[in-house]
Amino acid sequence: MKKSFVGATIFGLFSLLWGGAIAPAFAQSDEALVSHKVMTPEIAMELAQATLKACRKADFQVGVAVVDRFGILQAFVRDRYAGVHTPDTARQKAWTAVSFRTDTAALEELVKSGELTQNITQIKNAMMVGGGVQVLAAGSLVGAVGVSGAPGGDADDDCARKGIETIQDKLEF
Repeated sequence: MKKSFVGATIFGLFSLLWGGAIAPAFAQSDEALVSHKVMTPEIAMELAQATLKACRKADFQVGVAVVDRFGILQAFVRDRYAGVHTPDTARQKAWTAVSFRTDTAALEELVKSGELTQNITQIKNAMMVGGGVQVLAAGSLVGAVGVSGAPGGDADDDCARKGIETIQDKLEF
């Protein structure tokens, strides 16, 4: 019984994503190939370093991961006293933000409110805790930044947003 509930939940989420976000993108294009924008490695590293700097100003020792629009790690920095868990947690937060096309603080609230079931947290690599923030360029997803190590997801999220602000002008096309 439990297995079918998990399957139904994942199917429901897939249906929601397909019907609400993914399907229109496919329906609008009949072309065999698509093109998309991605951050350069230099911009990804600049974002990671700016985010680390924002956390340091708040006296937080963190790890910062930047992934591309497909969830693949582009850059990572870890402050010298950040916890051993921060590399994996930061990457998972960034991966979750691009995978679900939603910031992880919002996903955390949806799980807490019951709008998304707790079972969604069982998806491999999903981290439904604040600190994973999408990076958008002219409204298009180009990646995400994940932060781990500040005292709480809200603080991680704040650092991520401050880091994104420092490079946002370079992303507009």
